[in-house]
Amino acid sequence: MEFRLAVGNGVIISAEPRINEEIRVSQVRLIGPKGEQVGVIATSVALNLAREANLDLVEVAPNAKPPVAKLIDYGKFKYNEKIKAREARRNQSTAEIKEIRFRLKIDDHDFDVKKGHVERFLSGGDKVKVTIMLRGREQSRPIGGVELLRRLADEVSELGTIESQPRQDGRNIIMVLAPKGKKVHTQSEQRRRGASARAERQARQAARLAAKKEAQNAAAEEASADLKAIAESHAAEKTSAKKTTHHKEGSNAEDEK
Repeated sequence: MEFRLAVGNGVIISAEPRINEEIRVSQVRLIGPKGEQVGVIATSVALNLAREANLDLVEVAPNAKPPVAKLIDYGKFKYNEKIKAREARRNQSTAEIKEIRFRLKIDDHDFDVKKGHVERFLSGGDKVKVTIMLRGREQSRPIGGVELLRRLADEVSELGTIESQPRQDGRNIIMVLAPKGKKVHTQSEQRRRGASARAERQARQAARLAAKKEAQNAAAEEASADLKAIAESHAAEKTSAKKTTHHKEGSNAEDEK
């Protein structure tokens, strides 16, 4: 769907398409609500068709000759687009760059702990900036820092690859690791659990609504049956009353004779 975008000289700026009476051209090429091609008709006729169908006439291709318009429920369309945009934002995965720092003289235990953090970041789909901080005389032999970074890269090679080779930046040596394969969002598991919980809530709500509707239908049927029984009872009483009246009148006539 195309949108208007005009600036300056008193022209209205809008991010929305023209709808209904905003469409000022004399004719449009009309598309039906199911995508069927209606053809070129007068805009006034198209507006009448939209009103009769309780839909909106929406200009979807304003630059065509004549412009193309479609019959849709514009409010519902905008709502669905909003939902899609929200889902897209929710599902989009933006890689973050995590940073972790090592000392050149790090013992094996601390190395393993920090390596575990790097592995967790890579598993989560994030890049990792690894920094070796050099002190004093260590700056004169940066090769030791490079070797440490390459050791780290080798030990996490199943999860990540070197995106930026080790390089010296002032007193530090820096390397960037990138996760292997497709990005796995750090909150993907949480979102899956959230989606599952939402689905369960929706299922329970649907079940409650169905039960409520079934109960309402049963109550309506019962009420209808009661009304019918009452009506039949009244009819029977009237019939009985009429018979009693006729019987009495007959008896009185016999007595008079």
